[in-house]
Amino acid sequence: MATEDLSGEVPGGARAADPVKVMVVDDHPMWRDAVARDLGEAGFEIVATAGDAEQAIRRARATGPDVLVLDLNLPDKPGVEVCRQLVGPDSAPRVLVLSASGEHADVLEAVKSGATGYLVKSAGPQELLEAVRRTALGDPVFTPGLAGLVLGEYRRLAADPAPAAQDGPDVPKLTERETEVLRLVAKGLSYKQIAERLVISHRTVQNHVQNTLGKLQLHNRVELVRYAIERGLDD
Repeated sequence: MATEDLSGEVPGGARAADPVKVMVVDDHPMWRDAVARDLGEAGFEIVATAGDAEQAIRRARATGPDVLVLDLNLPDKPGVEVCRQLVGPDSAPRVLVLSASGEHADVLEAVKSGATGYLVKSAGPQELLEAVRRTALGDPVFTPGLAGLVLGEYRRLAADPAPAAQDGPDVPKLTERETEVLRLVAKGLSYKQIAERLVISHRTVQNHVQNTLGKLQLHNRVELVRYAIERGLDD
């Protein structure tokens, strides 16, 4: 198949950036190998593959991938358990779920467990390449129709009477720019869209989000969006 070169090579042989390191987790060997092959041919660095959850957790910790392409239906533990054990506010990998299921419950559970994006296996090869590239940048990537579902769940969670951090003298204050970025995250904009809106770099947006997570002692984008919606920042 035709593939897009994402290796970071630029004319003259210089390297613009290191290739994105990817790990593929799926219990079907033929599917797993095919995905790994296509990503490798497109310029991604395949650092490992795995066929079950325990193997995935162990190998991810050993190889440090930037992106984990993860099936949810694994033989020993659910894929969401892999997310819970590997995803943190300051650490790789980012997780792109690649699942046969498009059930809303599966999508929401994956995102709540720390997944950055969710793609169904009916997606085309170019969709997968673009999704992995965007996931590596921290952008939320969803099969069409699922992004609205996730944002709607953020809003429902914000309306629940669950305990939430209260503003007070002990709560770190966000800078004006961090608040501005948080407001746009709560509106559902991707990091790329936020960067374009504020005329700053994609990396600067990522840094603001990470700083905000750290200040507020939150763990992932779901908690961050909930925090923002609770405070009316999405209006």
